[in-house]
Amino acid sequence: MALISPYASDSAPSLLAEESTLNTPNAYGGTPSRRFSVAPMMDWTDRHCRFFLRLLSQHALLYTEMVTTGALLRGDHARFLRHDQSEHPLALQLGGSVPEELAACARMAEDAGYDEVNLNVGCPSDRVQNNMIGACLMGHPALVGDCVKAMLDAVAIPITVKHRIGIDGRDSYAELCDFVGQVRDAGCRSFTVHARIAILAGLSPKENREIPPLRYEVAAQLKRDFPDLEIILNGGIKTLEECQNHLQTFDGVMLGREAYHNPYLLAEVDQALFAHDRPMIGRAEALTQLRPYIERHLAEGGAMHHITRHVLGLAQGFHGARRFRQLLSVDIHKTTDPLALFDQAIDLLQGR
Repeated sequence: MALISPYASDSAPSLLAEESTLNTPNAYGGTPSRRFSVAPMMDWTDRHCRFFLRLLSQHALLYTEMVTTGALLRGDHARFLRHDQSEHPLALQLGGSVPEELAACARMAEDAGYDEVNLNVGCPSDRVQNNMIGACLMGHPALVGDCVKAMLDAVAIPITVKHRIGIDGRDSYAELCDFVGQVRDAGCRSFTVHARIAILAGLSPKENREIPPLRYEVAAQLKRDFPDLEIILNGGIKTLEECQNHLQTFDGVMLGREAYHNPYLLAEVDQALFAHDRPMIGRAEALTQLRPYIERHLAEGGAMHHITRHVLGLAQGFHGARRFRQLLSVDIHKTTDPLALFDQAIDLLQGR
């Protein structure tokens, strides 16, 4: 299954090779903090999105979209792994279930400078299930343990697992503990827990993000029963106040769609959750700092919308937000001077 690419929108060879971390050692210089992270999200957390989010927060841990082992081993792995130096701390999420293939891909990730490799044991889509990827692996804890051990034996960077609290047919707390226990015994020390079960028979991925109820109490019990493990909470978190409350129980929090649709939330993260005294960046300033990156992408032959589609939520809640979105999602396809139009969008956010 070599069809899941984080960079499918790119249309030309890179002119940013000097700024890429391909074939360089781990660029972050240590184990990244998982106190706050942005979830891997298909079609969303590509390298352009991550570059933008990094302008807002220096400390948030960013994840790639899920990349399958087949895409790396039988596709253009350099293109799949490409990222900008500024994106660190940065984790690669892998989808796969063959230990030897995952080990080979983990080595590629380490060689490319990634700070962590995360194994996807949470995606509920039919497409990944048919390839023994994602949430269906919760029914095979010994195999997940073998996958983790193979990767840990292959690399020095951390190997983590993102999973659900269960799947249909295997959704008891005892089975969850069995899964975590077996994967822990294989050497994994960090688990990101989406506090919903995944219903693999009959629900779409979107429905699986909404219909199964959130059960934070199950994830909290898991932390109490496995106090030696790092447990990161994922699922339904929308505000920094909620993050701070959950951090009383968990070692970290992971936000998904809220971080994408309301990205300016990240501008408060460094001060609120990492006690960092860096001044918050303004919305217009963030776009101004993004502009040279856009210029380089256009010079490569890329299109403006590859990048601007990720910033549409930046004006959320402000007068002029509708015009801002129209400029960067509709008008952007009609203009002959996309940078001038981008400057108009910046002007709309001045003083915000």
